[in-house]
Amino acid sequence: MPVRPALGAAAGSALLLLGFAAAAPSPASAAPAAPSESVTVDAEGRMADGSVTLSGTYRCLGGDGPVFVSSSVSRPSSDTHYSVGGTRAVCDGKEHRWENTGTVPAGVIEAGRARVEATLMELRPSGILLLPVPHAIEHRDITLIEG
Repeated sequence: MPVRPALGAAAGSALLLLGFAAAAPSPASAAPAAPSESVTVDAEGRMADGSVTLSGTYRCLGGDGPVFVSSSVSRPSSDTHYSVGGTRAVCDGKEHRWENTGTVPAGVIEAGRARVEATLMELRPSGILLLPVPHAIEHRDITLIEG
């Protein structure tokens, strides 16, 4: 076999193998979410004395670092989100309730329709840093009730 076609075939095979290796997700960058991990937001939240209380359920498996359920609220037509606290999660594969309460600036969020985001987030150790790794995220339109 002449040298040129053999080199061409070898180079083509090497490129094909490199392409497969590049297309395969690395374990470090693969999303950790499993079908058994979830976070939900209840259809109603509460407002009282400048604070907002949001709640729902979560289910997660063990992680390498601490896991929290964080939440934020916004007006349905706004891109500005206001943090409404965080709760430490127990990741044992069972469903648990979460409830977060936080204050928002006066007059920013009113009773009625609101948009909520809840995130089940792990702070995974990586050297001297803690890297945030989301396990589950839920966006939901809810009703905020005064009182």
